[in-house]
Amino acid sequence: MRADTAAPTQSMFGLRAASRLMLEVIPPWTQEMGLLIEAVEAWRPAGAALDWNPGAVLRLPFTRKLCADGKTISPQALMAFADAAMVFACAAAWNGYRPMTAVDQTAHFLGPAQFDLLADARVIRAGTTTSFGRVSIFGASHRQPVAMTSGAYTMV
Repeated sequence: MRADTAAPTQSMFGLRAASRLMLEVIPPWTQEMGLLIEAVEAWRPAGAALDWNPGAVLRLPFTRKLCADGKTISPQALMAFADAAMVFACAAAWNGYRPMTAVDQTAHFLGPAQFDLLADARVIRAGTTTSFGRVSIFGASHRQPVAMTSGAYTMV
């Protein structure tokens, strides 16, 4: 069953399962970044655009410990944020977590981040062994774009 074409017949991966996944799969050092799960979309919401893809939205609260200079969130923290967001997006697309690892990540840093951020992670193609996705990272309050990543994830 594809998440974007069939009606749900069983429990879909949602916030409760994502919360468990945060504690069981995301490394403790990444959890210490303070990530919050804002939304999980395993199923096409009513009124969604035709190009909708399953995914998840995570929040990264601004804290100085994420900054190399005490003012701007470091690129390393942004990459970890994007990668974690894709774990939840893939779990949404697969209707549950499967052990996976990144095999490719490309990032474009668009501007400094000195505020809370949101990562909107979407699975563009969910294959049987490899999935491809993209993450848009932007300011939580003013939607200013900060970074975008694309990547491939393989099941292990």
